[in-house]
Formats: sequence, structure tokens, C-alpha cells
Amino acid sequence: MRTAYGVETVRAAERALMARLPEGTLMQRAAAGLATACAQLLGRVYGSRVVLLVGSGDNGGDALHAGARLARRGAGVTAVLLSPGRAHPGGLAALRRAGGTVADPGAGERLIERADLVVDGIVGIGGKGGLRAEAVPLARAAARSRAAVVAVDLPSGVDADTGEVRGAALRADLTVTFGTHKPGLLIDPAREYAGPVRLVDIGLGAELPADPELEALQHAEVAALLPEPAAESDKYRRGVVGIAAGSARYPGAAVLAVAGALRGGAGAVRYVGPAGDAVIARFPETLVSDRGPKRAGRVQAWVVGPGAGDDAGTVAEVLAAEVPVLVDADGLRLADAGAVRARTAPTLMTPHAGEAAALLGVSREEVEGARLAAVRELAGRYGAAVLLKGSSTLVAPAGGAGTVRVNPTGTPWLATAGSGDVLSGLAGSLLAAGLSAVDAGSAGAYLHGLAGRFAAQGAPVGARDVAEAVPRAWRDVRAGALGPGGTG
Repeated sequence: MRTAYGVETVRAAERALMARLPEGTLMQRAAAGLATACAQLLGRVYGSRVVLLVGSGDNGGDALHAGARLARRGAGVTAVLLSPGRAHPGGLAALRRAGGTVADPGAGERLIERADLVVDGIVGIGGKGGLRAEAVPLARAAARSRAAVVAVDLPSGVDADTGEVRGAALRADLTVTFGTHKPGLLIDPAREYAGPVRLVDIGLGAELPADPELEALQHAEVAALLPEPAAESDKYRRGVVGIAAGSARYPGAAVLAVAGALRGGAGAVRYVGPAGDAVIARFPETLVSDRGPKRAGRVQAWVVGPGAGDDAGTVAEVLAAEVPVLVDADGLRLADAGAVRARTAPTLMTPHAGEAAALLGVSREEVEGARLAAVRELAGRYGAAVLLKGSSTLVAPAGGAGTVRVNPTGTPWLATAGSGDVLSGLAGSLLAAGLSAVDAGSAGAYLHGLAGRFAAQGAPVGARDVAEAVPRAWRDVRAGALGPGGTG
């Protein structure tokens, strides 16, 4: 499992650890890991040209000490000092002793154009807002150049705590972070600037609290959540999920939600709605009813909303049920907020950014630019767990406080009509099988993303293809968890 902690938590952990270690130990550990990553990216260190972009904080010190290590191996290293009078003195002395040189920002663009590697040590994890004006030309030069760009701890210009990018920021080909991931490295839009992330262990683990700000499940954790039938199981013991979805205009939404539900671990699927003929034609194993949710038969969880049109009555009837409920698509628009907050059984809401924006009364751009804040706000307002779909899908617990989960398995090919309906059915089935709202949302998103990868394999994919790939994803998760270390 990948975990991420906020800036203040990381700083407190660093202070506690530094109090027990000789001065400078943590910076040397970080610099050693950074230098190793840079050397591996370069391939051949001797004779390579390395430019360090150095700000006034400890990230600049890390960059300078790492640059000194590369210079001792034969690299030509030049540090461009954005705040010459405030550069880390120990790091600057180490670089000069190793044969490195120093330049002012005016020479930076020319140096970057000729570089093999650029190390971004401009701003540390406490930076807010975009890059300052003097750093913007250097970031643009790095983007134009052929040099590989390595960010120290996180790319300069992104927000470590929230993943927001509120101005110009530097894009990295690799980010080397220390001690623990920071939330911004796992959440878009900042995640897009980070590239692959390498975590360097500097000994913080014992100083960090048990509950992180953010966590990303991997194969082993998801495998532990997935239901597995026992010898005495029957279809009812495995759970029955009800699907209240579709309309005369959108029968396909019902079919796709049922497709996801049938592959989600519950023992049976009940369908209620006007698309019964389309559902039974595609999935004859479905238990179909046109008598409404109350008279459909017993279920352990409901999914309501995909393709529902304006059927507010069905949405209200499902919300009144005393079983877990997943609300998606039209159901989000039709659901009474008071009825959602009044529920005692678990509720999972699954909006995309546009739906979340409508619920919050803000623009879609605001949601996409501050995804962590948006998912917490929704979970707090509705007293429900919330799965915010998107390039980095987030799952927040009811109320919005506590650890948020981020899904690492998605693919842009999942941005296709009906894909969300499949996810709703899949996660709803996991709810019916006994998972909590957060676990059902997290495991469902993980399997859905993995199925999207398998179905697409670099080419356009349809929602039905994603549903059909869920069993392969399920098997891959199980096999990965059993293998050496798993994957994810």
C-alpha cells in the first residue's frame, strides 16, 4: 500500500527523527537516494552535463549535495541559484569542493539547453501557488530541452497537500520523494507533473502516525477485500444486489450496470425498472421485476440512478431502504440531500467531476483543480462515502474526515460512455457481498481500472468490453497477491 502524509505531519516526523541523529544525516540520506536515481536515469554519469535549479530551502540543499556526488563521479555540474544569498551553505560548499560550479539565473536557460539532466530543487513541500516569476523561464526552458528533469521531493509549483496547481509549475520526468509520498504526488492535476515517483527511505516510518492523509491500495490489499464463496455458500448467502436503473430513453445504462453487478461477487442480481426486456435479453440469469424496489424481493444492497431519467420516485424509494445504497448518475441529481443524510445504512455516492460540481454549486474546473477538497466537502455535506470519478479517482469516508483513498489503476480509455454504469454495478455488488462503502468503492474502482487497461491495451474500448474484462482483473489481483510482492 502506498501512503501519503501532509506537509505538517512530515515536518513533525522529520523534527522528531533529526533530534536523535547527527546534524545533516537526513539531508545526506536524501541526497544519496537522489544522486542514485539521477545516475540511473543518466546511464553514464562521467562526462554528462547536469544543471541544478536551486532555491533557498532544504530541497535546494538536497539538490546541491546530490550534485556534489554526481560531480565526484565525473559529471559536469552547475548550480543555478535563484536566491544566491540564501542557498544552503553546506550543500553549496560540498558542490564546490567536488568541482561543481555556480551560475546566476540569467545563465540558466542557456545551460539547460545543453544539459543532459536538470534537477528541480527550486521549491520544497511547503511551497504554495505557482512558480515565482524568475523561475518560470527556467521551467519553460526545461520543457523545451532534451534534458531529463528530476524533481526533488515534488515538482516545484504544485501543492504538496492538495494536488492543486495554481500557476506555472515544472514538469518532471521523475520525482524522487523522501520518507513518504505527499498527497499531491498521487492526485491530479499535480500527479501529471510528477511523472513516475521513486520513494527514498530516510527512516521516517516509525515517526509517522498510523492514519495517513491518503492511501492507494495495491493488489494485496484489494485481494484481501474481495469476497470468496465458502463451501456452504449459495446465491443468497453471497448477497443479492438490486439494480434500479435505466429508462425508455436509456435502457443501455441498465444493461451495463447489471453487467458490472454480475461480475462483482454477489450471488444474484435483481433488476427493477423499465428496461427489463433489454436486461433479460442480454443476461437471462438476472431476476427481473417491474413492481418497484419495495416489491422486488430481498436484497443486501441497491444501486440506483444510472440512466434513470427523471424517476425521482424510484430514487426516493431506494433511499428509504434499510440496506446499503450506491447512488450514481441521474440518482445524484434526483436524490434529496436530507434523505441521504438521514440514512442509517451505508451510502456511497459516485459522481464524476461535472456531477460533483453541480452538487457543490461550483464549476467543473474548480472540482478538477481541487479534487481532494471536493471529495471531502461532498462527503461532509451528505454524510455519505463519496467516490469521485476521474483521472485520479478518490474515495472519501462518510463525513469527509479521515484517510481518503486514491485509485492507481485507471486509464484514459475508460473515459467512454457507459463505463461509469459498469463501475456502479460492480461496486454495488461488492456492497451486497458485505464490504463497507469505502472498501466497495475502492475495490470496485481498482478492478474497474484494471479491467479498463486489459480491455483497451492501448486502443479504444467500449463499456461492455470493460465489464467483460472484470473477471480477468479479479484473477490478476488474486494471482498478484499470491506472487512475490504482488503488483499494482
